[in-house]
Amino acid sequence: MYLMYVDESGDPGTVNSPSRFFTLTGLVLHELRWQEYLDQFINFRQAMKKSYGLKLREEIHSAHLINKPGDLRRIPRQDRLAIIRAFANQLSAMTDFSAINVVVDKKGKPTDYNVFERAWTSLIQRFENTLSHRNFSGPANPDDRGMLFPDNTDNKKLTLLLRRMRRFNPIPNQFGGGYRNLAVGKIIEDPNFRVSDQSYFVQAADLIAFLLYQHLAPNTYMRRKQGQNYFARLDPILCKKASPRDPMGIVRL
Repeated sequence: MYLMYVDESGDPGTVNSPSRFFTLTGLVLHELRWQEYLDQFINFRQAMKKSYGLKLREEIHSAHLINKPGDLRRIPRQDRLAIIRAFANQLSAMTDFSAINVVVDKKGKPTDYNVFERAWTSLIQRFENTLSHRNFSGPANPDDRGMLFPDNTDNKKLTLLLRRMRRFNPIPNQFGGGYRNLAVGKIIEDPNFRVSDQSYFVQAADLIAFLLYQHLAPNTYMRRKQGQNYFARLDPILCKKASPRDPMGIVRL
């Protein structure tokens, strides 16, 4: 069984939206690595507590850590950035992870363009295809399936989307027009929604989505600190099979 933890960065709106981009990251690992990687996350968080005073129960919500730290304001901003950098380095060493990344560039899109649905449809399709072709890193079983573990989002809409894709998932033909209905069959159950402050795995997906957004459109502080380059640290775990023509495997919509 492969587990995909999902989070986003940016706003999915198209009218008066504060963000040009919407990024969606699915962080995939095999069940046989789950306990090992949880232990590695706990060790990492213990190191962050010792170095910066970040408690194990406190969430690494990357965007808020930089600009809206709340109670974490007690940690100097440069140290909060150091935590983000260390987290990226930690993930890059966990090479049985695979990160599928989808980006919607809203510039020039019509106002009725459904950013949420288009991004999630692409992510689910890439998860399904990579499962079908057995292209994920790490251990594998002969007949693996997948499950979704997203951060709390538009739960009903996402559940209905996945259910629909199990019956109708049109894929345009490369030649001759028309489409094929390649219904999703490798992903089981409805999405299992998680509260991000209760899941180190969702926080890891959040970090990747945030660093991808900053790679595309860094805020003033991240640009000043060269934070737009942090996404490249994740190269060892990027699922480049998701979009082979893109050097980072990013699915660009």
